[in-house]
Amino acid sequence: MSRWRNFPAMCSSSRTFLLLFPLLLHLFVALVSAQGSNNTSPWQTLSGNPPFVVARGGFSGIFPDSSGIAYNFTLMVSVPDVILWCDVQLTKDEVGICLPDLRLNNATDGANVLAKNRSSVYVVNGVHTEGLFTVDFNSKDLENVTLTQGIYSRPDNFDGNDFAILGPEDVYEQLNPPGLWLNIQHDAFYTQRNLSMRNFILSVTKRITVNYISSPEVGFLKSISSRIEPHKTKLILRALGPATIEVTTNQTYATLLRNLTFIKTFASGIIVPKTYIRPIDGDGYLQPETSLVSDAHKAELEVFASEFYNDLPLSYNYSYDPITEYLSYFDNGRFSVDGVLTDFPISPSAAIDCFTHLDDKAKSQAKPLVISKFGASGDFPACTDLAYSKAISDGVEVLDCPVQMTKDGTPFCMSSINLIYSTTISQTPFINRSKTIPAICSENGIFAFDLTWEEIQGLTPSISNPFSNFTLFRNLRFRNSGKFLTLPDFLALAKNGRSLSGVLIHIENAEYLAKEQGLSVIDAVSDSLSKAGYDNQTALKVLIQSPNSPVLIKFKEEKKNYELVYEVDMAISDVLNETVVDIKSFADSVTINKDSVFPENQQFLTGSTNVVTKLQSLNLSVYVETFSDEFVSQAWDFFSDATVEINSYAMGAGIDGIITDFPKTSARYKKNRCLTMKELPNYMIPVQPGSLLQLVTEGYLPPKKAPRPVLGDKDIAEPPLSPVSSKAPPPAGEGGSAASPPAPSHNGQPKLGAGAGFLLFNLAILCIALLPF
Repeated sequence: MSRWRNFPAMCSSSRTFLLLFPLLLHLFVALVSAQGSNNTSPWQTLSGNPPFVVARGGFSGIFPDSSGIAYNFTLMVSVPDVILWCDVQLTKDEVGICLPDLRLNNATDGANVLAKNRSSVYVVNGVHTEGLFTVDFNSKDLENVTLTQGIYSRPDNFDGNDFAILGPEDVYEQLNPPGLWLNIQHDAFYTQRNLSMRNFILSVTKRITVNYISSPEVGFLKSISSRIEPHKTKLILRALGPATIEVTTNQTYATLLRNLTFIKTFASGIIVPKTYIRPIDGDGYLQPETSLVSDAHKAELEVFASEFYNDLPLSYNYSYDPITEYLSYFDNGRFSVDGVLTDFPISPSAAIDCFTHLDDKAKSQAKPLVISKFGASGDFPACTDLAYSKAISDGVEVLDCPVQMTKDGTPFCMSSINLIYSTTISQTPFINRSKTIPAICSENGIFAFDLTWEEIQGLTPSISNPFSNFTLFRNLRFRNSGKFLTLPDFLALAKNGRSLSGVLIHIENAEYLAKEQGLSVIDAVSDSLSKAGYDNQTALKVLIQSPNSPVLIKFKEEKKNYELVYEVDMAISDVLNETVVDIKSFADSVTINKDSVFPENQQFLTGSTNVVTKLQSLNLSVYVETFSDEFVSQAWDFFSDATVEINSYAMGAGIDGIITDFPKTSARYKKNRCLTMKELPNYMIPVQPGSLLQLVTEGYLPPKKAPRPVLGDKDIAEPPLSPVSSKAPPPAGEGGSAASPPAPSHNGQPKLGAGAGFLLFNLAILCIALLPF
């Protein structure tokens, strides 16, 4: 049973939800016996066991921090031994509550409920800070204050659910968590207010089981160390920034961590920001790892790494994939942290149980097929030798080439017919060739068919940044790296791709090129495939994809053993039965976009369509695009984790192929061991589309959207292709008019001919291991 079904109706308020948790647990949590991998995996933690997942404020990446729903949801989607983290604050009457900050302003609706004149200014860690402080209110004053989302980039749609403020005892008694972690961030502040955090902690640990207590203050930990039973509760020093001064010792945390034997006298471990272990430079790239974990383990100290957030930019080395980042901390062959502190506990849970200790020989599932989108264009400029070589090394199964035509009739791979999108051509003298062609696009462009292949080779590639409006950029150091390939060179390199089962040739604008430019892209593709030997081999399947049915009909008439893929280039809500029959008459497969499977509204999934089922009912394979690793490309329902999204489309919708600009993530997904378990772990069950939206109360719902169109015969019907016009391209090697600028060479070296592309690819293969991946 899906963990999502009936879930929203049961939790209109946090209090009701807490009471119903045992029933929810019975209905939704996968059996612990499904976690079979933990007992046999070779872990390099201090204990030799898998690292712990510590959920900061529960599943605070989506829900209000420290709310009942955040804690409950954590238990539903995480490893069985997950630890719930509570940041303990004190009220005026010395009641401990779970709240991420000393102030009520950001994480609660206190500013609206409490008297506005109760705001105070206190010195916190040497900084004058204003706000509604918990120390100014008795616990009774906070009874009507509810928790809200405190990070503005995360959804505030759940704020209308009246989630009550909980205390550590509430969390323990109502949820019975596998582990409970209390973090004491500001003992010195409370001491200055004549409130004793020490007394509260010593008292609460007598009433409930607390597994870990952490604090950045050495004095606090030393003050309770003799009163805490070490076999029951472990004390952890929480390190802040390297240059930050620890208030008790007056030393920086960097200095403190160089004296691990001293820390061992009062603590069982340390929790540090992840960059203490794997530093990142100012450009966003990993630096050599430190020896902190190994040194701490030698001192018999556990090491927990903190600041894991799926929805913040990661090092470019991780290609925006949180699973890759987690694995680098506990599956690198050299060390393993003992736990991770995260706002998204589903991701490390899956990383630990499904993706650790996989090798190149790990068996891959048959479906879904992994198809590249312009190669590994999330890591390198699209359709360059580097993007293609990276895709192959990442395990892509079908390598794609969108074919464009040059002025002199050379077919080559380029993501768009408009060169502005994937090169720096707008910064060259070629800008005087820009024009608008309404038959192709409404925007001004510099088009491939207006340059010769020699001129194309002189262009500088430019990496695609589809989410730059969110200030998310791709692999800056290599944003202008790589060389473009002709179609023959692309086909030659594909034959040497060890992971490949096929190539996908994408054709657009065939009608315009034939009629207006005298260029037959269909003939160029057919001739290249034939000369490369693809007509007489079975090792690599050839897929021909086009949004234009006449193109596929033309290839069907050739009666070659190609798979013909019809691309639906708009979001649809349904497809007519007769239209499916018509598509089947000229195509073997269909490519649709993600929204045509799981429609979304303001990043919430609203449900699912029956488009995939209808197409597959006539044996049409269904490929879906485009899967990217950047968290802003995913609905909230996928928790800012590309693997959760892939799993939901693969298992939930049953699609046949994934088209992605980050093929490594999809290829790794197919090897995950959890897919072979008799019963899936709860964190590998597909999401139920629309269930997260059902948790949103009236007044917080996104506005309704107009229904998407239904795909009908009129949408796929097109007139036959026009014959190629008599306008003949100039002979290969001859450029445009005498007034055309000379083809630029950005390195000053003689330009390489078309046949040199394959040599460049071979050089790229040799160099790929030196790149930061």
